[in-house]
Amino acid sequence: MDQQAKELLIRAVAATIFDHADELTALDQAIGDGDHGINLKRGFEAVLAELPGLAAKPWPDLFKAAGMAMVMKVGGASGPLFGTFFMEFGKAIGAEPDRAAVAAAFAKAIEAVKARGRSEGGQKTLLDVLIPVNTVLADGGDAAAINAEAAAAADRTVPLKAIRGRASFLGERSIGHMDPGARSSSLVIMAAVDALKNQGFVQ
Repeated sequence: MDQQAKELLIRAVAATIFDHADELTALDQAIGDGDHGINLKRGFEAVLAELPGLAAKPWPDLFKAAGMAMVMKVGGASGPLFGTFFMEFGKAIGAEPDRAAVAAAFAKAIEAVKARGRSEGGQKTLLDVLIPVNTVLADGGDAAAINAEAAAAADRTVPLKAIRGRASFLGERSIGHMDPGARSSSLVIMAAVDALKNQGFVQ
């Protein structure tokens, strides 16, 4: 993938977060601090500020730099968790990754997020999207299957009781609300997949 394609990918993901910032904030107002959308928007603004230099980097350096920007600019839990995912993904992925390499790097990044957040799947966090999406990715699912699972996985957090994060303080009252981190993760995944599909890199 050339520099222009990478830049289009980054811009597409950032644009999705910008478009959904109010929705993410509303979700977080229900069970969190109410700043998830604002924080993620700030983080992706920091990433965009590093274009086109960021897109000129090899994949490992690109993801590590994007992750560092998220950690430095995003408050709350989302900055460290998203930043950790991107940085660990960058460490694990090669300069010219194939699908198997992407799935393997995704899995390693998930493990890093688990360690950073001291959490597991089923606890109403972004892991409830990342884990099932990586299963579809590793099993050879196409773009439509990956996106469908990302959306469905976020929906499946609604009936869960939060075990980790700010929402866990609400106990039973967290039930009935979509986890904002799960929603934002699904948005990032779907935007990235759509951008890659539009450019002919995935089916």
